[in-house]
Amino acid sequence: MAPSAMSRGKDNWIASLSEAQPVPYWLEDPGKPPAEPALTGAQTCDLLVVGGGYSGLWTALNAKERDPQRDVVLLEGREVGWAASGRNGGFCAASLTHGLPNGLARWPDEIHQLQKMGEHNLDEIEAAIARHGIDCEFERTGEIDVATEPYQAWELRDWHRQLEEKGLADGIEFLDADAVREQVASPTFEAGLWDRRGVAMLHPAKLAWGLKQACIGLGVRVYEHTPALGLKPYGAGMAVRTPYGSVRARKVALGTNIFPSLLRRVRSYTVPVYDYALMTEPLSADQLASIGWKNRQGLGDSANQFHYFRLSADNRILWGGYDAIHHYGGRVRAEYDDRPETYAKLAGHFFTCFPQLEGVRFTHAWGGAIDTCSRFSAFFGTAHRGNVAYAAGYTGLGVGATRFGADVMLDLLDGEDTERTRLEMVRRKPLPFPPEPFAWTGIALTKWSLARADEHGGRRNLWLRAMDRLGLGFDS
Repeated sequence: MAPSAMSRGKDNWIASLSEAQPVPYWLEDPGKPPAEPALTGAQTCDLLVVGGGYSGLWTALNAKERDPQRDVVLLEGREVGWAASGRNGGFCAASLTHGLPNGLARWPDEIHQLQKMGEHNLDEIEAAIARHGIDCEFERTGEIDVATEPYQAWELRDWHRQLEEKGLADGIEFLDADAVREQVASPTFEAGLWDRRGVAMLHPAKLAWGLKQACIGLGVRVYEHTPALGLKPYGAGMAVRTPYGSVRARKVALGTNIFPSLLRRVRSYTVPVYDYALMTEPLSADQLASIGWKNRQGLGDSANQFHYFRLSADNRILWGGYDAIHHYGGRVRAEYDDRPETYAKLAGHFFTCFPQLEGVRFTHAWGGAIDTCSRFSAFFGTAHRGNVAYAAGYTGLGVGATRFGADVMLDLLDGEDTERTRLEMVRRKPLPFPPEPFAWTGIALTKWSLARADEHGGRRNLWLRAMDRLGLGFDS
């Protein structure tokens, strides 16, 4: 592109953001339910669930479906679904391991079992949505992992061959450049892997709100604007202090994820990473025809610093990812949810991918924190003689995996020996992150190295190779 054309293009990219509201598109839905009242006074229950995102909601719902007589209370510090559960891209994946490559590298002896359990988990999510009448725009369209560089196309083809050899390629189709562009027309696409059954698209906030209503319908007492301030043993159970009261419970499940755990020893296992997304205005029929996308799959590119993108029910394009921002000290603050420099970068990337959509405007731009751990997928554990269970570290793939994590926590709290609790993935924890300044320095060096790998044909430098050997890293 000539310099003058590049300058005009950049001006157009910036102009596309002029009316973007710095709020999550999903949370602006007019069907948002009113918040439940805050807890006041002292309460008792069999099971207390802390956290009103997917992790806590699935735990409360599954607990009541397992035992309708179980008395369950759920506490949410603000409003159900306001954090990561209402801000994500709405990709509901079957994978429990943050994708097959990560799972195969870490748990090769269990990967077939993990894949089957993940597929069953996604089926159960679809069944629960139907059973409880949750209108969350669920579409089981699959996902295409696209290559945007020739070396990535070669890697995707080789990876598909490996999956076939290991008996893991069922439902996964390799697409060459012509085939992938027939699905979605971008001049940047060189190849793709289409997972036809393993991913669904949905409206993330509507899922959270629907799960909340389902919980209430089964008798769960839900209290919003009620942060849990402290956790301690109380007799044979536990007690949690809140601003206006307290809860005494036989068992406690912690689904707080990115927010500091009530168990101090768990905090070093996760760090917050800020992710950002844009949402376009609805595409016209001609605009939609110019890019194809008739099968409405989710898409993600194959770079280390990757984008994820999908169509909404009203044919907007959500475009997110690439930048992954970790702030020194692991702070989680509201002001980090808005980052104009990332929005400008994402807008430029969007129009590079879809030049035929020049002139489209973005209506929303937002960010939010993801909890990542050193193995990129959830970890689990118990405390206080088995009276407290926790799950965290989903690293951006929690829309589906949190339901599985909820069942793990319930198994652990009930003291059950199950197929889930016997998994090495459940029994072992990731390596914790070092204290500052080492955590920030290591993450910054890893991000720089990943960007250089993207610029140099995927070649990983000495630092990344060392991280690979240790089973560590940082996923954008």
